[in-house]
Amino acid sequence: MKNLNSTEKIVYGFLIILFGTGAYLGFAEPEYFDGVFAAEDGFVEYGTALMLFAISVLCMYRLIKYRKTQNFLWILGVFGFFILFFFGAGEEISWGQRIFGIESGDFFIENNAQKETNLHNLVIGDTKINKLIFSQLLVVVLVLYLLITPILFRRKAWFSRLINRFAIPIPHWHHTIAFLVATGVVAIMTNGRRWELYELAFGAIFLLIFLYPLNRKEIIPFEE
Repeated sequence: MKNLNSTEKIVYGFLIILFGTGAYLGFAEPEYFDGVFAAEDGFVEYGTALMLFAISVLCMYRLIKYRKTQNFLWILGVFGFFILFFFGAGEEISWGQRIFGIESGDFFIENNAQKETNLHNLVIGDTKINKLIFSQLLVVVLVLYLLITPILFRRKAWFSRLINRFAIPIPHWHHTIAFLVATGVVAIMTNGRRWELYELAFGAIFLLIFLYPLNRKEIIPFEE
């Protein structure tokens, strides 16, 4: 970890402690893990929403500060990521429904698996949107992004130029390794709410990717 900066060391240290504690509780105290440690509206879930929201704020900050000096594709890319992660943060906490005590509308009561105001728990016919899009499709996207994209970026000049034009951050290999380790830990756990732990790892690692991508000098050369 000698090549990591202080922020990266802090975040990785946090994840090591979090996953170490989570794995222990998952095997030794499974009821406590599901009912308290990774419970709905608990530290882990709100932590994930906070990480995703932080990424969206970072994107909006860059958009506001540097939009006048960047081209349309750069602006489009950064704005797209702002929307994506803001949406993710809102979905994670059902857009503050439980925080503010807001009741769901008839549509969500009838079509949402948890009767909450969010899209990822919708059930269309016999198909759960969460399983189809937010699980299966997301796995494919993550594999492509964390494993394939860094290779293509390093080897194909046309690909790296395209990526840089849209300000798409490319992960370092330590980001990919961290995600694989988190995947391995979650894979051996059997707890029902182990995926909440995985989502927090997703948020924390992606925050690091957006702060310190491999192509930082190409897409945000104006930041130290």
